[in-house]
Amino acid sequence: MTNSTVQDPFLGKARKRAAFSFILNLLLAVTKGFAGHLSHSTALISDAIHSATDVLASCATFLGLWVAGKKHPSFPYGLYKAETIATLISSLAVLLAAYEIGKKSLFNDHQIVNISVALPVASLSLLLSLSFGIYQLKAGRRLNSPALVADAKDYLADGLSTFVVLVGLAGSYFGYNLDRWAAALVSVFVFRAGGVLLLAALKDLLDAAIDRDTEREIVRLVERHPSVARVKRCLSRTAGGRFIIDMDVIIRTPSYRIADKIISRLEEQIVNTYPKVIMARIRPHFSQPENITRITPVTGPGGDISAHIAKAPWFLLEVIDKKTGQVKSKQLIANPHVSAEHKRGYLVGKFLLELKPDQLVVGERKEGTAVALLKEAGVEIIERRKK
Repeated sequence: MTNSTVQDPFLGKARKRAAFSFILNLLLAVTKGFAGHLSHSTALISDAIHSATDVLASCATFLGLWVAGKKHPSFPYGLYKAETIATLISSLAVLLAAYEIGKKSLFNDHQIVNISVALPVASLSLLLSLSFGIYQLKAGRRLNSPALVADAKDYLADGLSTFVVLVGLAGSYFGYNLDRWAAALVSVFVFRAGGVLLLAALKDLLDAAIDRDTEREIVRLVERHPSVARVKRCLSRTAGGRFIIDMDVIIRTPSYRIADKIISRLEEQIVNTYPKVIMARIRPHFSQPENITRITPVTGPGGDISAHIAKAPWFLLEVIDKKTGQVKSKQLIANPHVSAEHKRGYLVGKFLLELKPDQLVVGERKEGTAVALLKEAGVEIIERRKK
């Protein structure tokens, strides 16, 4: 039995995006801060504080992504939770920003705002924050990177706070002193964004299970294998937005060699089918079934064995008592792929695997894609001539 892992091919792209985010956040923070100081806008200075904390968050994101790609024997499950730690730092930075913005808006003295300086800077900052935030969010979801998603939400929160600043500046233009209240409202939005990020990071750090729909899909994938009786237990946990799967499976074979081969294939299939799974570990438990499921390709009801499995119009499915050898039930099943022009052997083999047979009876034609698929899956091949 082996543990299947897959290297994340997206870390390099994610790191580049995080580095660009750091530079953009730094530019926004400096520009807003400078314009806020010149224009005496408390709201714009508060927004600059928000962007400054995003600089720290972007730096943490980049460091988290860089560490996530490293390997060390002391961390057999990888260092993917470095991204979660980066997200946690991001959330704390955002909460700190909310506190500073609220305090500044309520307790600092306020002066007349110079709209000609503050308004263009706030407008450009809003455009940049929203555009890059949406772009970063799509990239983070595509690259399965929680840190990039967190970074994108920082930008969207920054855009929302900048919009509030714009409303305050517009009020000042028409003679209403809204700059102070705009700064206070910015702190509320920023605090909410930080709280959401903090809860998400804590959930990941506490080894929350993956979403139930994905877990059920993985269980069904494993149970479709003809030699798997059932999944006895499935444990899963998140690791920096990636998944780790740990299963106990009942195998219907007495052969340890076949079981090991089946388990290795299933572990590989899981990580290939679900990109977020970085490790799949399956432990086999052996079971001796009371009944044997036998499939025989036939030419028709009560007919002879078909020489070619893929071209057989019917399949006889028999359930046989293992102890007495008596046939407990019979069922005639039509071949749904008998007329297929391409990959007929493959399609028939997959169809027969879904019936979970223990034995396959073959006639004159003992080879072919269908037979190879069933043999590879551990199904016993029985040779039998026509009557």
